[in-house]
Amino acid sequence: MAKLDKASYAAQPWRIHEIADDFRVEDVWAFRTPGAGPDDFPVMLAAMRARGGIAQQSLPVRFLFAARWKLGALLGWDEPSAGVGDRVVSLRDRLPADLRDAPRGQDDAAMPLKAVYELHTESARELANKTVHTVMHLGWAQGNDGDHELRMTVLVKPNGLFGRLYMAAIAPFRHIVVYPALTRRWESAWRERDNTA
Repeated sequence: MAKLDKASYAAQPWRIHEIADDFRVEDVWAFRTPGAGPDDFPVMLAAMRARGGIAQQSLPVRFLFAARWKLGALLGWDEPSAGVGDRVVSLRDRLPADLRDAPRGQDDAAMPLKAVYELHTESARELANKTVHTVMHLGWAQGNDGDHELRMTVLVKPNGLFGRLYMAAIAPFRHIVVYPALTRRWESAWRERDNTA
């Protein structure tokens, strides 16, 4: 995994730019997928799904997510009235006609991020609560070595000062615990993809 400059996200011709231009780019990461070609994004998504979601992450990641959901429940951060469709309009409502007709992608009850769209080279999922409206964008791009690679961009629209403070408070946990664990899981999913089919 490599942290990328935020401009690397803007430089790609992804459709997400059409619908999330009012979101701030929080993080951009590239994941190693040796030998990947231009048509392998669906293969990567299938490998990631086969490796499981939050329940199959490392113990520290599971602990952080459990603590966050517990805190959110205690403080009312994740009430339905604070989510997509209530506090904020879903990005699905912004999709141009051709994207509205495109496959949405799979939703999983254990995954709090819900599918917005899924194409041959990119997908987007969103989540909203009292702290933030966020989008996890996965895209497929050619890396410096010529192979294609998975890129993850986290886009955010904090909910006021509280949302900005929340994003600042969780940044160390994302960078030190969550992203390294995702890297190990996702890069290993690519390497072992033939064993998960």
